[in-house]
This record gives sequence, C-alpha cells and structure tokens, in this order.
Amino acid sequence: MAVEEIGRLRTIAIVGQGGTGKTQLADAMLFTAGATTRLGRPDDGSAATDFEPEEINHHISINAAFHHFNWKKTEVIFADTPGYSAFLPETITTLRAVDGVVMLISPGADTKVESEKIWDATKDLNLPRIAFVSRLDRERTSFDSAMKDLEKALGAHAVALTIPIGEELNFKGVIDVLAMKALTYNDTSGRAKEEELTGELKTRAEAARNALLEAVAETDDALLEKYLEAGTLEEAEVRSALHAAVLAGKITPVFVGSGAKNIGIGPLLDAITTMLPAPNERPPVECQNPTTGEAQNRPADPAAPLGALVFKTVIDPFAGKLSIFRVISGRAQSDTTVYNSSRESKERFGQLLRLEGKKQAPLASAIAGEIVAVAKLKDTTTGDTLCDEKAPVLVMPPLSRPTGVISFAVRPKSKNDEEKSSPALQKLLEEDLALEMHRDPQTHDIILSGTGQMHIELTVEKLRRKFNVDVELQAPKVPYKETIKGRAESQGKYKRQSGGRGQYGDCWLKVEPNPRGKGFEFVDQIVGGVIPRNFIPSVEKGVRNTLVDGFLAGYPLVDVKVTVFDGSYHDVDSSDMAFQIAASMGFKAALEKAKPIILEPIVALDVACPDECMGDVIGDLNSRRGKVLGMDSKGHGQVIKAQVPMSEVLKYAQDLRSITSGRGSFEQHFSHYEEAPAPVAEKIIKETHAAREAAGAKAHAHA
Repeated sequence: MAVEEIGRLRTIAIVGQGGTGKTQLADAMLFTAGATTRLGRPDDGSAATDFEPEEINHHISINAAFHHFNWKKTEVIFADTPGYSAFLPETITTLRAVDGVVMLISPGADTKVESEKIWDATKDLNLPRIAFVSRLDRERTSFDSAMKDLEKALGAHAVALTIPIGEELNFKGVIDVLAMKALTYNDTSGRAKEEELTGELKTRAEAARNALLEAVAETDDALLEKYLEAGTLEEAEVRSALHAAVLAGKITPVFVGSGAKNIGIGPLLDAITTMLPAPNERPPVECQNPTTGEAQNRPADPAAPLGALVFKTVIDPFAGKLSIFRVISGRAQSDTTVYNSSRESKERFGQLLRLEGKKQAPLASAIAGEIVAVAKLKDTTTGDTLCDEKAPVLVMPPLSRPTGVISFAVRPKSKNDEEKSSPALQKLLEEDLALEMHRDPQTHDIILSGTGQMHIELTVEKLRRKFNVDVELQAPKVPYKETIKGRAESQGKYKRQSGGRGQYGDCWLKVEPNPRGKGFEFVDQIVGGVIPRNFIPSVEKGVRNTLVDGFLAGYPLVDVKVTVFDGSYHDVDSSDMAFQIAASMGFKAALEKAKPIILEPIVALDVACPDECMGDVIGDLNSRRGKVLGMDSKGHGQVIKAQVPMSEVLKYAQDLRSITSGRGSFEQHFSHYEEAPAPVAEKIIKETHAAREAAGAKAHAHA
C-alpha cells in the first residue's frame, strides 16, 4: 500500500534487552491490525520477523527485521530489533532510520546493561519513546517493579496509560486510565470486552489517572493553571499534551500487556499512531555538501529532492544484494536513476520493495519517512547516501562501526573452503558492520573480530548455510617478535668441495640493537675488495632470510643492525649461494652471543565500567601484567586507561562481562612491543618448540 500523506505515516523500532518479548509483540501487533491471519510464535519458528535459520534455532533475534500494518488509517512501518549484547550494533544502526521507539520492559527480570545502552542511544538521537511492560501473564512478574526499573534504572519520567487487571496466570486485561474503562480478553483474537470500572479496579484507576493528569499538567504552564483551578482536564487536551510531551522527551507513557495472549495490544497501537511522531514532526536531518563541505538540513518533505540513507544490506547467494534504506526527503520511485554521493556514481533503481518479514512486496514509490529496499545496486554499500543528482548533492553522517572486542583465527576445513572463504566473508562483512576481518601479515591467519563469541559463532553458521563454506575457529596466534640487547661479532665461513667446482664464502659480521621500531639495517664496511662488490648483496640476502625465522622461537627478528666488515673469497669457488649460506651461519653465531630476547605486543585498553566495579577491574588488569595509566570519569562510571600484553586479553570480553555483570565495555588498539619477562619468554620458547616437534611427528607419520 502506498502512503499518500506523510502525516499518516509512523516509522518506529521495537527495542529492549533480550528476552523481553519483542518478536512476540511484533506478531501480536501484525495480527491485531489484520496484517497477518494468525498469531505467530518465536518458539515454534512461525514468527513473522524471526525467520533466519540461526534465529529460529537459537530462539533469539540476530538481525533487525521489518514489517508494516495499517491501524486506523495510519500506516506503521516497524523494525523488530535484537536485544542481546552481541547484536546491539544492529539495533543502534537501525535507530538512525526511525522516528520513535516502543521500549519493552520485562517485569520479571532486572534491567540489564543492554536496556541502558539502547535507552542512551535513543536519548542521543532524541527519539520519542513509549514503553510497553510485556509478558505480564508469566510467573514472578510485577507491574510495579517494571515501573520502578523504568524510573530508577533508565531515568524515565514514566506515566501509566494502561494498568493490568490481574497479574501472572490471572492476567486477563488492562485498564485504560485515560478513558477509565476496563478491557478484558477471553481469547487471542485481540478483541476486548469493554466494561465499566467498579470497586478496587476503579480505585486503582482513579489513582493512576490522577498521576497521569498531574504529569501532563506539569509539561505546560497553561494546562497546569487549568488543572489547579478545575482539578481535572479534558481527554482531548490530555491526548494533545501527551503527544507534545512525548515528542519533547518529557514523558514516557507506559502500556501493559502480553504478546503471547494478545492482551493490551489495541491501546498500544492507538498510542503509536497518536503519540509517536510522523516523519515531518521530526527535526531535519543534518547533511553536508560533499563538494563545498557546507552544512545543509534536509526536512522530511515529500516535495523536496530525494535523499536516502542505506542503513542495512542483506546478501542472498541466489537473489543477490538487497539494499535497505530510509527515505529522508523527497520520493523514491521504481525504475529511476539516482546518484550515490558517497561513491560519486550513478545507480539504477529497479523495483522498489516493501519489506514484510522474509517476504517483499513491490512498490511503485516511497515518500520521506518510509523504509524500503531495492535489489542489485552495483556500487552501493551500507552507510551510503542516495540522492537526486540534479538537486544540490548531499552526504549524510556516516554510520558508526563498532570496535571488535573478540577475535578468532578462521581456518578453512578444505582446499575448496579455502578458495571460497575470503569472498564469502567479504559478503558477510558487507551485511554486518560489527564484523571486521584482516590477514595477519606475520602469522598469515585470517582474523575475524566481532562483538562477542556468539556473534562470531553465528557468523560461521551463516557462512556454512549461505555459502556452503566450512571453517573452524581457533584462538589467534600472538604475533611475537625477537630482537637483541647486546653486541657481538662472528665469522660465517662456508667451504665445500665435491670433486668438481666447490663452494666458498667467508664473511665477518657485527650485530647490534637498533632503536625500537627502526627495523633492520644493513651496513657495508668492506674495504680493499676482501669480498667482491657483486657478493655484498648476497651477504645481505643471507642475513634477511635468517631474520624471517628468528633465533629463539621462530618469530621474526626486528630492530637489528648488521655490519659486514671483513671476509675472503675464492676466484673460482665463490658464488652468490655460498655467500648467502656463510652470512646466515655468521649471523646465527653472532645472535647467540648478542643476548636475544622475545618481544611481546602490548595493546592499549580503554575499559568503561561502573564505579562499584572499578577496584575489581583494576585488580584483574594487574593480574594480567597490565599497567594502569589513568582514569577518567564518564557518566555514572569510570574509563580506565591501561596497557596490557595482547596474550593476556585474547578473551577479555567474556571476563570483563563476568566481572561487571555485563555492564562493562572496552576498546583496544595495538600500542607497541615490549621485552617479555624471562618466565614468559621461556614459556613461549618451550611451547613453540613443542609445537614444531608435534608438527614434525605428524608430517613423518603421514609420510
């Protein structure tokens, strides 16, 4: 269905921590609005918005999924978003494409860090919010505790618009506080029986209504004056004031219900259409002219030139690439040419598509505020801006790419998997902004980084399902290096006779340390032609070849200065190869006397944690041989700056989560190399030699 009037459009996200029932609520909304013919359930794989095999198998949302329905002549496009920590970057990105949110609060669970992060993200984006207390039909649930969580943990000015009739197994309906009516439900059809309030229900409703009127009156001076004089407000006044207060972020209206039993969904749909904003009620999007750098604002006006943000990409091995975008301004139309201002290239739109869970419906056009998709754009990737080339070109602010907190080495299981793995992983990287991949130049491992172990493991599942590529995950090798601390000289002499022409090379080498980070330096101090000029490069090559495998444990040798200062040659028997071998022999002999050491990589960590966890986090960093450099206050917590050996933080994400009950986070980047302490170096050397012996034994067995 095409949206003809922007005021009758709502684009929202359903958000909340994992396990609050977002996907079940999405199904209840679709069913109640008549967009689907049955109430789907995530537990049996029939949910409209959890359709990827990984989501069905693990019973969690991994990707943001989109659908739409019509309620009282208003078209609502919504995103069902993930709530578990490893997949929150997907949720945060999706918030850039919506105008309001429905925040789910689970009355039977503590508010977790995921809810705090989502709530903070909605505040940063100035998104209007309403809340829904879900799953009140379950055991050990309490509406009052959910309200306290909203107010204390999230800092919301929460005001109940509906309150429950019964709780847990006796939950059977809701009280509409504003209309002062009881709505009871006998089945899952979503149809409610409207009843007058009496007795204890009326008493509760009056108390909730008084709290609502006071909260609304306090948002407007004129209303407050009228309320103080008359002691009440008209329903129409309250609804209008609620809309304004929600847009301004002054009030968070709270609704209650159950997605599984389809209770309380109608009042929530009414609130979405009357309290959350239309696209043209939101502030203009701040853009930039890519040529001049000049800032420009683009309001959600269907009559303005086209501006669209591609915020998600889906790769299908059979159907190709699907680019999902929010129309920021103007109108997108099927079978037209648009300009990708981020790539400075033209793109041809084929058929526009309205997203309906795993299905898509053809669409002729889409106005500002709508989320739609188009297939097979050749250059466009996530984060790109699409616009009208004839109008002033604009680029929208880039999407944030999260820093990976856990990394694994990806090892293809077969030759065929090895050939297909790299292009397949590249396609998954295009789908998922939270994934990072690089090849370690020293270990040659393909390193895959993500937001958590589950994130990486499900990526491997997706790799197998979508692209038929099998890989296994291993802890990445730590890229140790070697160097020297002392100076030494040694002769390398290679002499061989075998009946015919022999081999002869002879050189004297001096080795000494270079400043850290300067690398390898080769100096020629030969005088008098004791080694002919044409063999000097052979000496250097012999030394460089030895650098690769190091001396102590097979790690690259760095920051070494080597000087060739003497030697001898044979007119007939000297050769390039003879001098390469002689140089290698002399270099190894000198290294043994030059105090060789192991260097380990050090990473810089910025660890954010609550104040009450700071001591435990610092103690843990110290146990990892870390050096705490300082602390900065941030909100209700601290950011601890530290330097820690890379080998000690390969699985730090899981450990930090345990120490802080999931409320800690960190960013890391490579800092520098330092000498490994003697016990650590001995362990590294022993483990390396053991691995070599095991590999040799395995190769011998196969032979």
